[in-house]
Amino acid sequence: MNIQIFGTKKSFDTKKAQRYFKERRIRFQFIDLKEKGMSKGELTSVMRAVGGIDAVLDPKAKDQDTLALIQHLVESQKFDKLLENQQVLREPIVRNGQKATVGYAPDVWKTWE
Repeated sequence: MNIQIFGTKKSFDTKKAQRYFKERRIRFQFIDLKEKGMSKGELTSVMRAVGGIDAVLDPKAKDQDTLALIQHLVESQKFDKLLENQQVLREPIVRNGQKATVGYAPDVWKTWE
């Protein structure tokens, strides 16, 4: 397994995800979205795995203005705007190769080999 956890240090669910993998002695790489955002390829891969741009948006994001803007843009512009404003992503985003989850999802992680 090659686990990557994208999130922020203050996110409660991100901390829970890290604890989940630590308790099972599964090595993971933590990427702080405040310091280093997701690349275009990483974000594309996650969106493909979870079902599109709406699945990665956090409806409870603090930056409601940016969230509303992204939701109301035409499809072709949404991705670039999201890439610029990753503070509206739902956390944690956990990747394992081509598989990915958004939010705290231990039931899915259990099935990963």
